[in-house]
Amino acid sequence: MIDPTRRLPASLVEHARAFAAGSTEPVQPRHASTVVLLRDGDGSPGSLQVYLLRRHVEMAFAAGMCVFPGGGVDPRDFDEAPAWAGPSAQEWAGVMGVESPLARALVCAAVRETFEESGVLLAGPSEHALVEDTTGEDWERDRLALESRELSFSEFLSQRGLMLRTDLLRLWGSWVTPEFEPRRFDARFFVAQMPTGQVTRDVSTESDQVLWLSLRGAVAAVEGGEMMMLPPTYCTCLELFDLASAEEALAAAADRPGEPVRPEAILDGDGAYLSLPDHLAALGDRIRARVLP
Repeated sequence: MIDPTRRLPASLVEHARAFAAGSTEPVQPRHASTVVLLRDGDGSPGSLQVYLLRRHVEMAFAAGMCVFPGGGVDPRDFDEAPAWAGPSAQEWAGVMGVESPLARALVCAAVRETFEESGVLLAGPSEHALVEDTTGEDWERDRLALESRELSFSEFLSQRGLMLRTDLLRLWGSWVTPEFEPRRFDARFFVAQMPTGQVTRDVSTESDQVLWLSLRGAVAAVEGGEMMMLPPTYCTCLELFDLASAEEALAAAADRPGEPVRPEAILDGDGAYLSLPDHLAALGDRIRARVLP
């Protein structure tokens, strides 16, 4: 049985058929960063909590889907100006298998997008300190200026005397949008523990609902038809399912495979579904059997 996160909606089936027939060409994927904010549960399998946003139904990409904070790289994310604490851009380049400028931009985009979409800021006044509260009106003005691109991320950090805390992030994996889709992303997925003292807020203009949800609750909601997720989001929940804490998840990131996941469309009668690596399909089967009655 094909799980619901792999079935394509009718609008994308049309694109998949056109691509298979050779009448459309793939668009170049845009580099993007996604951050899985984690919060501890009771330590049992599936109790680890993730922060999710439900995208507005009128959005051009992933409409109505629940996703982690994230978005495309802004050209100014390549700026070398931000003060930097933790692994260097060169070290991140080695982890991601890209050139240093792109590694810097991907890490900056991860932190910037997380602040824009959740109010959580992985930055601090020193390499050992972290911002404790971002709920004031002045923070909200800066967040809106970042979101509208009136303010670059490096300018924002410089004006506040902050440095980006890259040591709080770990690379979890990467996904490339299938070639048939009209909007494509080459997205890196990072994991980070929710900072002590900070709070998530419903601030994103791209979402109509935000929530913290256990991994068990997320899988059950998707399988029960109560929530929609893109395959990368859902599969990341599956991969994190048996980790007991955010700290354990960050440690586990060191052993993650480096190759990106590249799903393809499989035409199936009047519809279509996405192919996934065998290990992810098997993982989904095992966890669904544990979660569902």
